[in-house]
Amino acid sequence: MVMDESQWVPEREGTVSTKLLQKAGAAPFVPVGIAGFAMVATYGLYRLKARGKMKMSVHLIHMRVAAQACVVGAITLGATYTMYKDHLLKPAADRAQK
Repeated sequence: MVMDESQWVPEREGTVSTKLLQKAGAAPFVPVGIAGFAMVATYGLYRLKARGKMKMSVHLIHMRVAAQACVVGAITLGATYTMYKDHLLKPAADRAQK
């Protein structure tokens, strides 16, 4: 089945920065994970020449693990905050209304 392209309307049009701001509003820990990843990547590039006798592959593996730890940590904090907000704060507000 062929869809008529004249009837198709995109949901939202915008730039990458507006989409990032919308995502940050919905999930505030996304920018934290991105910032942590960028800081680890920058530090890894800075320390690249001062790695001593460490092999390049080992240095890159260490930096990858550190960057992933920042992103996974931000996701974990976001999920924990969401569960706290949804399951502990809302029932207390429901009890106060009754």
